[in-house]
Amino acid sequence: MKQFDLIVVGGGAAGLIAAGMAAKEGIQVLLIERNPRMARKVLITGKGRCNVTNNCTEEVFLQNVCSNSKFLFGPIHRFSPQKTMELVEGLGVPLKVERGNRVFPVSDKAMDIVDALVAFAQKAGVVFLQKHIIGLEISDGAVHAVRSDEGDIIYAPKVIIATGGKSYPLTGSTGDGYLLATQAGHTIIPPRPSLIPVETQEDWCQDCMGLSLKNVTLTLWEQGRKKPLYSELGEMLFTHFGISGPLVLTSSTYLKKDLSRYTMEIDLKPALEKHQLESRILRDFEAKQNKDFFNALSELLPRKIIPSIVRLSQIPADKKVHQITREQRERLITTIKHLVLHPKRLLPIEEAIVTAGGVNIKEIIPQTMESKLCQGLYFAGEVLDLDGRTGGFNLQIAFSTGFVAGQSAGKEK
Repeated sequence: MKQFDLIVVGGGAAGLIAAGMAAKEGIQVLLIERNPRMARKVLITGKGRCNVTNNCTEEVFLQNVCSNSKFLFGPIHRFSPQKTMELVEGLGVPLKVERGNRVFPVSDKAMDIVDALVAFAQKAGVVFLQKHIIGLEISDGAVHAVRSDEGDIIYAPKVIIATGGKSYPLTGSTGDGYLLATQAGHTIIPPRPSLIPVETQEDWCQDCMGLSLKNVTLTLWEQGRKKPLYSELGEMLFTHFGISGPLVLTSSTYLKKDLSRYTMEIDLKPALEKHQLESRILRDFEAKQNKDFFNALSELLPRKIIPSIVRLSQIPADKKVHQITREQRERLITTIKHLVLHPKRLLPIEEAIVTAGGVNIKEIIPQTMESKLCQGLYFAGEVLDLDGRTGGFNLQIAFSTGFVAGQSAGKEK
């Protein structure tokens, strides 16, 4: 096999951008992906619609990075969300901006984004190869080749590792990049799940399975703290094991090992102050005063959650509305405004949308993404100890670090 100037290991978002940018600098680039299809993880982002980026300022972007945001100050300046949008639209994929500045293709098809990224790399002259890389060939403190599981050695004086983390292993993110990094002497911050659904102690969530709540507030409390760790208005949903959805995924980034220290609260009616909610309930009860309590909540709450709210309020389901006391009404209001859940565990890292942890960024030069420990070795994307909130921030991390790694490897001789 001919020698290349650069080998990119991993054909996801970061790898494709990195390979394309490097090839545009005029060097010979080989992109090696273990799967027959490129960017499989991109295909499942945004529920198959692909939340490409977030159309926000660089300052807001950094505020939404959960780990090591300072490291990304340079990369996000060089390749901002707006530059990502320009690139994608320049590749023939029209974009739209939705709630929370989330950016999606107008077609709502992730495949359009994947096809555009692959075309970008191909047009730049990148050569593609399907192989499973398991080793680096290093001598005199510099990388000079990669080795496949079949024993092939492919030579290049520069290598970019863009293999992803450990989430969604069926897409190819199996932690290979961590093994390659350790061969070069790098430290791995232990991978942990980020942006992941939460299993709750409360089993009533199962009764609400499939119910999606919009315009609710989720607040996360930790014992000993007077202020919440996290509180935001948005969407969430109930599952057979607990809760998921955008609010839950973001809140999960704040949950550390001992989950018994945390309490989650859902405000089902955040637009109404306590006295306003009481007035609304009194109006409903006045109109339905001869009905059973259970049947008097249909205009106030989603049908699927009513049995749980009735049970948690400790008001008999068959009690006539006109018999409900003020104290019982207070309990109902508290239940609606402070619906309490206790995290039991996070789902396994394999089911996380994003991996937190990874290659220690203290060992990486942020201006180039090159290793401080091994000459010619670069990193990009989720393999690094970088992760952000839900809303397009993690793909933007991949694009920005991929851009810097590719351009740097392409220019530096």
